[in-house]
Amino acid sequence: MHHSVSAVLLSLLLTGGEAALAQSPSSTVGLSIRRIELVSDDVQPAVEVAVSPGLSTMLLFDSEVSREGLMLEGRERFTMVDAGLTTLRLIPSEKISAGERLKLTVRFQDGAAPASATFVLVSHPARSEAHVEVYRRKRSVENYQEEVRQARIEAERCREENERLRAERSVPDGVTGLIATSVLEGRGIDFRDVSKVATLGPGGAAGKSYVRTYRTARRVVVEVGLVSRGDEQPWTAVGATLRGRANGELKVLQVWQSGPAASGAAVQRAVVEAEVASESPQGPFALKLWDADMRRTITLNNITFP
Repeated sequence: MHHSVSAVLLSLLLTGGEAALAQSPSSTVGLSIRRIELVSDDVQPAVEVAVSPGLSTMLLFDSEVSREGLMLEGRERFTMVDAGLTTLRLIPSEKISAGERLKLTVRFQDGAAPASATFVLVSHPARSEAHVEVYRRKRSVENYQEEVRQARIEAERCREENERLRAERSVPDGVTGLIATSVLEGRGIDFRDVSKVATLGPGGAAGKSYVRTYRTARRVVVEVGLVSRGDEQPWTAVGATLRGRANGELKVLQVWQSGPAASGAAVQRAVVEAEVASESPQGPFALKLWDADMRRTITLNNITFP
């Protein structure tokens, strides 16, 4: 039985398939801390900030803001709008739609230019900018040095990721490829059927027929059998996140789907592969899948790995 399970997973991971959809390595939007400098003239362009349902976005200002002057479009779509003297914390609710754009305007108390700042909050199914620093005054040399340091760290991470991708492309397919890339590291592929315990979130774009999870020394995989819910529009996953406790997120390497989930079609397999730092990833995890326009999503909760 173990050998047959391994053969199934190898087939999913190592064959091109008729509808293979690669996702670039998961990362935060921009650097871990985003810095925005406002210009002092009257024409201040709106700055886009990514937000996501259930995830916190904190804006930190170097000047005191007016709580009374805060204007947030669609405020009822947020479970938290916590405004302090120099901070603003936002947590969107599930009422916010993917791709939705909401205008946020803050006004400063000191009357100096610029008197206000406008942002466009852009909703993503699973990605948000956790920390955004907004500057009106000239930043210190130390502040710029810290930004350069973070940029170097991010550039080094990208360089390492590029080297890894190039190395993987130069190795053979099949079991030999798994060995060459150290995915197995002297062990096999463990399997678990979590169909009975994995729960489907409300309002999903498709239903589930089964949910299976796999684990090697360095990778975990979730396989979901998708069935249409009678929607006339076919649905195909192009991106995913695997988020665990305390918003800990695994690095998704690729998303693959055998074909669109459509009315009258057979069960389609959606496969999400992620990288793990340890052999015992702490769960349970929530798997979120989205399509190309990010408006129709699927959420599966209570995902655990062998």
